[in-house]
Amino acid sequence: LTSLLPSSHSYRGLTLVLTFLSYTSYHLSRKPISIVKSQLHPNCSALGPNPHNDSNSTTWCSWAPFDGDNYKELFGALDNAFLVAYAIGMFISGIFGERLPLRYYLSGGMVLSGLFTALFGLGYFWDIHVLWYFIIVQVCNGLVQTTGWPAVVACVGNWFGKGKRGLIMGIWNSHTSVGNILGSLIAGAWVSSAWGLSFVVPGIIITVVGIICFFFLVEYPEDVDCNPPLHHVMTTSEKDPEAVISNEGPLSLSGQSSVDHSKSPKEPAEEPEAISFLGALRIPGVVEFSLCLLFAKLVSYTFLYWLPLYIVNVAHFGAKEAGDLSTLFDVGGILGGIFAGLISDYTGGRATTCCVMLVVAAPMLFLYNHVGQNGIGTSIAMLIICGALVNGPYALITTAVSADLGTHESLKGNAKALSTVTAIIDGTGSVGAALGPLLAGLISPTGWNNVFYMLIAADVLACLLLARVVVKEARGWCGPMARQRGY
Repeated sequence: LTSLLPSSHSYRGLTLVLTFLSYTSYHLSRKPISIVKSQLHPNCSALGPNPHNDSNSTTWCSWAPFDGDNYKELFGALDNAFLVAYAIGMFISGIFGERLPLRYYLSGGMVLSGLFTALFGLGYFWDIHVLWYFIIVQVCNGLVQTTGWPAVVACVGNWFGKGKRGLIMGIWNSHTSVGNILGSLIAGAWVSSAWGLSFVVPGIIITVVGIICFFFLVEYPEDVDCNPPLHHVMTTSEKDPEAVISNEGPLSLSGQSSVDHSKSPKEPAEEPEAISFLGALRIPGVVEFSLCLLFAKLVSYTFLYWLPLYIVNVAHFGAKEAGDLSTLFDVGGILGGIFAGLISDYTGGRATTCCVMLVVAAPMLFLYNHVGQNGIGTSIAMLIICGALVNGPYALITTAVSADLGTHESLKGNAKALSTVTAIIDGTGSVGAALGPLLAGLISPTGWNNVFYMLIAADVLACLLLARVVVKEARGWCGPMARQRGY
């Protein structure tokens, strides 16, 4: 065992790096649409006289078909085409992810994502002005991008046990914000000159990273003769399969305990059966965290797709400056994800950590809308704080919580549930991710205040949906305290 430790640590590090780069490139390729929106329908009067000799036109510099008064609705349709396809595809993706080699599944999805991202940008060079072209490309991209999240979380979950999972995955999950930041900067570099390159360059990047993962990613520790991690501490009840069934409900799964599995490493894809969709739903906590993520992701993705346009309209910055400023929200997201993971590891309360951050996020969103544009310093501070509070719970649920539930003790060491559980949780969250930008597109013509009221209401609902799990965690803390006091 000692001789295997250096090799095990090396492969764990490689897995973290490759999956980090993979999902960074996924988000890097999603971000350009939010930066390019303001260029598809800019303020043409600020650019001088109309060179086409139509002095009455105020949309001569806009990109058809986004040059009409309904441009916000069309932008919402673009967002929704991607996000609805993503939400639908995510529920199917986890099932495929459990049954196909993760390395092939992930790499193939990344290459296809690069293709469809580039195709959107090629519409600029091919001078395409048909709405359905952009809609179809967005739908296809949304479907293929569902290959990413279940695959990377399953790979990391296969290599790392529960001990410091919150902190490790909190740091690792910064790939989401890093991808958003890089996507904003890359898209911003060409948004004013040739916005098509804002999509083509990210498409090339995700394709190259996908090819690298194909050659170097290792899916399971057993594939390289390393011992799998211990996903939870064995207790008396877990050693008795009958006790597990009586406590958690009958789950028709086959597989060995994590201890037995580590003693006789085998090809994991050949032994346990993949969990069913209903079986995954019966794991305690899956439904609550899934519904909570629906509303948490609604808020996060509304910021992802609409924050640059909000800054342009309210603070009157240019497209590039608004894109650069919006990256501060993602900087806050990095800090929030790490903080949430660290605190939840220390306290053992994943749901409580999420709930507290969501409670504080609601008034912060209200303040940002009302005072966030009073000065550049205030705007920077509020964006970082809101980013931390909004993305912290979202990051924790999609990483450490998903991995915890995907390796729940009721599964008796079956690692084949990770991808399905992750897909259910993130798929439900993606429904919210689709609703948020759509609602923002419909509500924003009535005023940005109403958009923020919608976001605050979503945060409150996300918090309420975790109430039962929070109470359960609180009882778990109170039990040992009562025993210590002799009650």
